[in-house]
Amino acid sequence: MAVYTHLGAEELAQLIAHYDVGDLVSAKGIAEGVSNSNWLIETTGSGAADSPTRFILTMYERRIELSDLPYFLGLLDHLSAGGCPVPRTIHDETGAAFRMLDGKAIALIEFLPGVSPTQPTAAQARSVGGALAQMHLASANFELTRANTMGFADNLAVLEKCGEAGLASIDPSLPAVLGPAKAAAALDLSALPVSNIHADLFPDNVLMLGDEVSGMIDFYFACRGTMALDLATTHAAWCFDPSGAHYNSELGGALVAGYEAVRPLEVAERELLPEIAKGACLRFVASRAEDWLDTPDDALVTRKDPLQFVSRWHFYDEAGLGIFA
Repeated sequence: MAVYTHLGAEELAQLIAHYDVGDLVSAKGIAEGVSNSNWLIETTGSGAADSPTRFILTMYERRIELSDLPYFLGLLDHLSAGGCPVPRTIHDETGAAFRMLDGKAIALIEFLPGVSPTQPTAAQARSVGGALAQMHLASANFELTRANTMGFADNLAVLEKCGEAGLASIDPSLPAVLGPAKAAAALDLSALPVSNIHADLFPDNVLMLGDEVSGMIDFYFACRGTMALDLATTHAAWCFDPSGAHYNSELGGALVAGYEAVRPLEVAERELLPEIAKGACLRFVASRAEDWLDTPDDALVTRKDPLQFVSRWHFYDEAGLGIFA
């Protein structure tokens, strides 16, 4: 999807002048992303020997509350300072992490090299597991907090709002997820360890150079939450084919092994992982069903199929604890 907002070269140059990054050389709109306008920015640099010259400029268009930006951007700075492969926020001349333009927030963020994998390898999955655990440990003492707005009870509320008739209009089998969603909403995770979690670490939110993670990006679902939930969400996102019908045990084993090489799971976490993974799958069933019903038939947007995560739910339901042992 193309950028929402058009900014001319003069406007962009005026924006960049508020940062100690040199003069604007070029700006290219980035087509990826559905919630924000993004540009790849190149500048002359500040003059320091190690001064970066490439950045991502983001204008927040929708789905992000202005009050959440200090948390999102502060978390990037905290993790970057802690040695995690996360882009730092570039602060302006006043020290602010974001500026306002025409009522919209704008942030300049460090550009990190790398490519998102389309067919991850086991070595890449292991690196992702390790980077996720490193992030959990590094963010445990981050002073700001944000509630998880995509918890299991929230997912149930979304599915109930869609209604049985709405779900059935997508696929006749889809209303059957309401029962499992109620069971997930009743799951008690309060005794499990928490930190700040990414909550959406799909392959397109990870940059890699070879087998190594060079960047974890798009922290706009990040929140204070259960670390095992973040691992389970990442497992569901990385370890299946696109249809969700086929699980790759090599990827799954490598991801968990990479995580535990940095942060071993507690017994209680491991025992609940299958149920947590099922709940994580239902989150994407709910969000995709809601988007499906809200998207007009003539919209130039490809709907994402919620049944891909129904298939994943069935896998975790049948496989049980063995895949996480």
